[in-house]
Amino acid sequence: MKTTKIILYIFLIISFSGCEKFLEEDPRAIIAPETFFASENDARQAINGTYAILKNNSIYGQVGLDHFYDNGADIIEPNRAANFVQPIGNYTLNEALADVSIQKMSVSDTWKDLYRVIFNTNIIIDRVTGNEAILDDVRTEIIAEARFLRALCYWHITNLWGDAPYYSEVLTLEEVSQLGRTPEDIIITGTIEDLQFAQSILPDAYPDNQRGRASKWAAAIIEAKIYMKQKDWQGGLNKCLEIINQSSHELLPTYEEVFDPLNEYNAEIIWSLDFAKDIEGLFDPAFPGRAFAGNNSWRPSMFNPRLRDEPKNTDERGALSAALTANGQAFNGTGLQVASKDFAEKFPLNDLRRPLNIVDNYLGFDLNFPYMAKFWNLDLETSPRFNHSDNRMVFRLADVYLMAAECENELNGPDGAYQYIHPIRQRAYETQAEWELVGLSQQEFREAIYDERKWELAAEAHRRYDLIRWGILLDVVQNLEYRFWEPNVNIRPYHVLLPIPLQELELNPNLLESDPTNNGYR
Repeated sequence: MKTTKIILYIFLIISFSGCEKFLEEDPRAIIAPETFFASENDARQAINGTYAILKNNSIYGQVGLDHFYDNGADIIEPNRAANFVQPIGNYTLNEALADVSIQKMSVSDTWKDLYRVIFNTNIIIDRVTGNEAILDDVRTEIIAEARFLRALCYWHITNLWGDAPYYSEVLTLEEVSQLGRTPEDIIITGTIEDLQFAQSILPDAYPDNQRGRASKWAAAIIEAKIYMKQKDWQGGLNKCLEIINQSSHELLPTYEEVFDPLNEYNAEIIWSLDFAKDIEGLFDPAFPGRAFAGNNSWRPSMFNPRLRDEPKNTDERGALSAALTANGQAFNGTGLQVASKDFAEKFPLNDLRRPLNIVDNYLGFDLNFPYMAKFWNLDLETSPRFNHSDNRMVFRLADVYLMAAECENELNGPDGAYQYIHPIRQRAYETQAEWELVGLSQQEFREAIYDERKWELAAEAHRRYDLIRWGILLDVVQNLEYRFWEPNVNIRPYHVLLPIPLQELELNPNLLESDPTNNGYR
């Protein structure tokens, strides 16, 4: 990389958790506003490094965004007290706790990494635009990919904080540190522009050695989600139907096939981030300060059971361990992401998705907790503890079908909406009498969507977002029984958003000018 001045900002150092294909290329740290890309390779390495940030612990690596999209709702809770889950899972979060970084998974870590992507993509876009060292079509593609990544992060930021700092040009760190909060609707307008540009340029799919990049359909599904949150049901439906009718993605015959670890790029998955065993982030290690091995993909270990917790009859623990060993397996996870008490009790017994979401007996041994097998990986050889090769699925087509059903129902009632919900339910039940919905009112269909999204998309980082956009998070949480915490007692209306971390407020008092309450946390 050529630069006129090399000024390395610590803020810009990128973590790199590699994968077997394109992310194994060396990512470039973004180096100050003087950065110049001398070739296509320079620019692509910068894009690769930006993808690597998404795989940090604070976003899609480890638990990351699961904190804010799944915990504190009605699907997942830990099997015991856990300090890094408690602030959001028990609704005890405050400005100071937002700064407490446990394995780089705090509110503050997520804020910083999302804005790190934005800072980097602004530089990439600026330095690629008009760069004659890069072919025209390549320039356009790189800009589209950068704009998608920027839009993705602003979408998450508005979901989590609402109004927030917003900029789409190259700024110095000093200028960034003085930005106040921009209204959410203005941020979303710019985000939609980025997504529309990305969708117009990015390909439908990538060759095998490029899998893990976001296609045009990843941009389309975020745009559809934005329209639905705005209650622009026609805009949402149109975008969903584009994906259903024009993309190469298709629903798989069975629910179980979607989560097959040997088929992680199956036709139903619209976008997933690639991880590889034994490769960890260079600047964001899986266990900061610890000596033992691991990588940033230890999400399966959060869902894998912990042997010391099982089985229900502790006298059978040795027998369970022996049975697992005979299968080349182990209960060597943390058990910190298990099905919530309410979820396990209400999941329909005749639903074929239940065994992938509620496992309370394994190899003939009754278990203390209900585990979610769709995300565990017990194989010792290919997926050892805290060192998994499992991809991180972000979006899949079943979500789009349910989104289309919701939009059609809100526009015209259920008559035209059954065609989108039925394909999802049909593979979830053995008989038509079980899966077919008939004669529902608009409100009844709306409530059916509430449930169907819960059963189909459990633990896929959608639930709190859905409950918030439906306006029912408070009501749902207050009417649940939890294992040991009391989120039903602690939750308040302002918990639909996160607080800006205290250290950010101390560094930049302008963040309090438009909202001195910091989203209600003061």
